[in-house]
Amino acid sequence: MNTKKLLWIFSLVAIIVIMVLQLKKNKEVTLHKIYHYDKSAPISIHVDTLKLQQLNNKTSFTGIFNPNRETKISADVPGKIISVLVDEGSVVKKGDPLIQQDKSDFQLQLEQVEVSIKGLEDDVRRYSVLKKADAVQGVKLEKAQLGLQAAKIQKAILQDKINKTTIRAPFSGIITMKFREKGEYAAPGMPLLQLVNISTFKFTINVSENEVILFQTGKEYPVVANVYPQDRLTGKVTSVGSESNKMSHDFPVLFTVKNTPDLKVKAGMFGNVYVKRERNNQHIIIEASSIVGSNIPPQVYIVKNGKAWLHTIVIASRFKNSAVISKGLSPNDIVVTSGFINLFNGANVIIKK
Repeated sequence: MNTKKLLWIFSLVAIIVIMVLQLKKNKEVTLHKIYHYDKSAPISIHVDTLKLQQLNNKTSFTGIFNPNRETKISADVPGKIISVLVDEGSVVKKGDPLIQQDKSDFQLQLEQVEVSIKGLEDDVRRYSVLKKADAVQGVKLEKAQLGLQAAKIQKAILQDKINKTTIRAPFSGIITMKFREKGEYAAPGMPLLQLVNISTFKFTINVSENEVILFQTGKEYPVVANVYPQDRLTGKVTSVGSESNKMSHDFPVLFTVKNTPDLKVKAGMFGNVYVKRERNNQHIIIEASSIVGSNIPPQVYIVKNGKAWLHTIVIASRFKNSAVISKGLSPNDIVVTSGFINLFNGANVIIKK
């Protein structure tokens, strides 16, 4: 093997060794730069020491005002729209005309049928006279009578179609949307207008199983729209849910609420229904922000001997940013209220003052 070849091999080996050493050095530097979380290091938290509290005997539940009646109005017969008699925001009464469709084709057909009816009535009179004189067979009179009956039925159908070209309000309310304009074509099933009645609302709240007993079907409760706190409305319970929501385990309670005389409250607004509780024993009440995980099951961290431990709790009710606890916590328990980042079951903690 010649000297040149040996030098080339030694150079290649040297380069590889240098690269390996450099890579090892880079890895060590990188490892020193990476943050390694120390699970034994104490985590700073804020806590609250629990005590029994008197629950306010007046409680409110939030819900949304939904219209008692709402519909999209469509045509019963096909035809071109020749006039739209309302706009968005128009207040209408039951039976008021809203849209007029072209009825000229139906009117022409009606005139033809009326001509046929006149001819058939003449035939019936003539055949009746001839039948009495035995000058014509009775079957001709029967055919004329049947033809006249069919023509009258056809006339009634056409008259009904003509009447339906004037689209009227099915109930009193407010036009909230207009989908078609003059000159467009209207077909059965095609929405033309949206009509909403807000003189009466459906108001629904969701309550826990411990609170559902506060509501009775047929009983009235005060209801207030959030934007009009000075106007007190009355909500009458029309139904109390017999089955809870699978996810939240809440029960729906439905009220019928009559709007103000000037229809001030609008559909979609938020409101509150108020109910008085009977004064009872004191309760454990915690901040809602202390609850971790989902509502099934809810849990909190309790601090014992410098460590945070997860505890499952049972929530009796919620109000504002607090929760009433029926099981799982006791007075003097120390509950974590903030500092949940990196917190885990059994973590060492240090309480911030």
